[in-house]
Amino acid sequence: MEVKKNLKLIAMYFRFNLSASMEYRTSFLIQTFGMILNNASFIFFWWVLFGNIESIGGYGFKDVMMLWAISSVSYGISFVIFGNARRITQMIVNGELDPYLLQPKDVLINIISSSTVISAWGDIIYGIILFVGVNGVHIADFILFLLFSVNAALLFSSVLIFANSLAFYMGNSQGISGLVLEFMISFSIYPEGIYKGFAKYIIYTIVPAAFITLIPVRLLQYFSWRWFIILLAVSVAWIIFAFWFFYKGLKKYESGNLIVNKL
Repeated sequence: MEVKKNLKLIAMYFRFNLSASMEYRTSFLIQTFGMILNNASFIFFWWVLFGNIESIGGYGFKDVMMLWAISSVSYGISFVIFGNARRITQMIVNGELDPYLLQPKDVLINIISSSTVISAWGDIIYGIILFVGVNGVHIADFILFLLFSVNAALLFSSVLIFANSLAFYMGNSQGISGLVLEFMISFSIYPEGIYKGFAKYIIYTIVPAAFITLIPVRLLQYFSWRWFIILLAVSVAWIIFAFWFFYKGLKKYESGNLIVNKL
């Protein structure tokens, strides 16, 4: 019942945020297509690079494009649906959580779902176009692609929630949460073969970027039930941990003196 209520809350915020974004359609279209063009510029970079070499870290041009497709869609979904996940630190520091604490809703879901990032729609559209353009139209592969992208979005959001919730314990941690965001993006768009030693340990544990794109791309190439179950288990573990860490930290929260209206 609680899960059903939270899903309804997320759906309600999604419709509201989309309607609010579409109220200024010109701005919406400019930001969306601007992001598509920005992302598309990297295709040229990789095309030129692979024109001179056959592979990087065991990945060919198509493999790298698959990394970009999954990462773009997953980050897009995360920022469209859970737009405030990246702002939790700022909200804690500024005492902006008070209005959410007064409402009879799940505090964390209410916070992260109450805002959206318009340009993230461009990431979603770009990623889908890129996947179809590189992989072709294969229904089974496309369904797996969407499943992996949604799973990656939940994992990415969970790591963001954890990083931003550090503010409960150590004050203003925007620097750390910003670094985690950059690391997650950077580590997930490059071939796995370039990571050696401690760096490879990091992408599988502390900053689980491998479970966002590297393993999904591997599964799209050679599906394995073992790695599929591991992928889902890691995501579930991070979701549970992020919720626990946030609510444990919430007990340390001190109300701010700002007057914030929450409609």
